[in-house]
Amino acid sequence: MSPAARLRGLRPDWLNNPKIWRTEVLAGLVVALALIPEAISFSIIAGVDPAIGLFASFTMAVTISIVGGRRAMISAATGAVALVIAPLNREHGFGYLVAAVILAGVFQVALGAVGVAKLMRFVPRSVMVGFVNALAILIFMAQVPEMHDVPWAVYPLIVGGLALMVFFPKVTKVIPAPLVSIVILTVITVAAGISVPTVGDKGALPSSLPTPGLPDVPFALDTLTTIAPYALAMALVGLMESLMTAKLVDDITDTRSNKTRESIGQGIANIVTGFFGGMGGCAMIGQTMINVRVSGARTRLSTFLAGAFLMVLCIAFGPVVSDIPMAALVAVMVMVSFATFDWHSIAPKTLKRMPAGEITVMALTVAVVVATHNLAIGVVVGTITAMVIFAKRVAHLAEVTTVVDPDGSTVVYRVTGELFFASSNDLVTQFNYTTDPGKVVIDLSETHIWDASSVAALDAIENKYAQRGKDVEIIGLNRPSAQIHQKLSGELTGSH
Repeated sequence: MSPAARLRGLRPDWLNNPKIWRTEVLAGLVVALALIPEAISFSIIAGVDPAIGLFASFTMAVTISIVGGRRAMISAATGAVALVIAPLNREHGFGYLVAAVILAGVFQVALGAVGVAKLMRFVPRSVMVGFVNALAILIFMAQVPEMHDVPWAVYPLIVGGLALMVFFPKVTKVIPAPLVSIVILTVITVAAGISVPTVGDKGALPSSLPTPGLPDVPFALDTLTTIAPYALAMALVGLMESLMTAKLVDDITDTRSNKTRESIGQGIANIVTGFFGGMGGCAMIGQTMINVRVSGARTRLSTFLAGAFLMVLCIAFGPVVSDIPMAALVAVMVMVSFATFDWHSIAPKTLKRMPAGEITVMALTVAVVVATHNLAIGVVVGTITAMVIFAKRVAHLAEVTTVVDPDGSTVVYRVTGELFFASSNDLVTQFNYTTDPGKVVIDLSETHIWDASSVAALDAIENKYAQRGKDVEIIGLNRPSAQIHQKLSGELTGSH
């Protein structure tokens, strides 16, 4: 292979393919435009100046594009993080908020390093579907205030924006439909002098880049104990949302991401953001959907450019961006909410075939997320509910069948199913201790011992037979079951 060919192989896809390059650049621009009002809104929730949220979105996106584990995913200032740290800012001031963001980043790096991302395998599909549907509902609900008590012209503009996004891709997909919609609606409102709410009404855009510095707090133990609970809460919420979003993007793009790298990357991005005076953040699901599903982006370039364009638009084109009607961005987000919702999951045909427990878990996840406006709480509640339902379902899977020898001197009990804390509780009651002959064989060749509760149950069975002068032989243990039984048998109570 020639040096030139080898070099081409090392370069990112977008450098070798002009079509990918164009898609990524335009996707980054659309996301940057959609980030501006969102970042300003989240700044208001956190009780800080709009520039703080915009700075956070810039530093989060740029940093995560380099150190993150999921290509094309957008990280920026988010509502979930704003809700967590708002009380700290209100009670102790902005310096403590910044210090908490940095500490949250440290926590995320540590949690990522110890493998917290592996816990994602315990999130059931029904919770994931509920998470996606709740996300779509939240995205739509966030647009409702922008459609309430506004000039009548807002409504035809939103309808026009939606129509453009539905029909423009049928003409060409070279330029993302959301970008076309935003440009056309802005031109119409400015040229016709239509008075409707604009991006500029949300707050002043920054006029210069953020500068690094240390948080203005006393470097003392009291400060650490004050910020630590908020930092830990922010770290957990941020990781939960980021890892769930990464899993969603994995499914959409049919590619795998490095969840451990993403966890550590989120921490690094928050540390950088904190030192630049930002409010912190995590993966932003709505903007990620714009980037991946609507605009077709697949590389780190779109993530980097979303952050870079955000600052360029604010600093160099502030007056133009301020004139963008909110109706244009509302139309984009409404389109995203409809595209995000898993409509197949609520189709009558699907619901008819789905087990009742799975439907319950999905509905509960949606209800909790919508009620709390916190995706992390909904995912935790949904996952715990799914585990409880699963445990109840398999608790009775261990079955015992009896075979008595023709001569009546021996009885064989064959156990099938999995033995663990839930199923082993009923095991002790399925033996005839009084009427059984003197020799009892328990055949475990079709089961597996998972925990100490199962070993304790077998010990209890042996003890009950021993009290009646009868011998018990356990046979058929597979190697892992034999190891745990040999290790724990007789050691779990004081009777041996």
